[in-house]
Amino acid sequence: QVQLVESGGGLVQPGGSLRLSCAASGSIFSRYPVGWYRQAPGKQRESVAAITSGGTTSYIDSVKGRFTISRDNAKNSVNLQMNSLKPEDTAVYYCNMARGGIEYWGQGTQVTVSS
Repeated sequence: QVQLVESGGGLVQPGGSLRLSCAASGSIFSRYPVGWYRQAPGKQRESVAAITSGGTTSYIDSVKGRFTISRDNAKNSVNLQMNSLKPEDTAVYYCNMARGGIEYWGQGTQVTVSS
């Protein structure tokens, strides 16, 4: 059974940085595309960043140049480095993996950007 567990969220001031991590069990992460999503209060969940099995990355415009998604195959995890954080980045962040037509989600980690 596949399980995804996010960590690394917290409270940070505007301009600060956080590093989120998504660890997988029950599957080899590196074989599948993985994405980071976020959902702010009252808003729909949106895709923030994604990485393919081949390592190609993509980002929504609002985080380009500030966020970086990467794989740590030794730890079977995917990270999201978030720099220059803004209040509008406040949301619950989720990781997602697609395998065999099934999507797997973690429980989410809260990121709050506030002074």
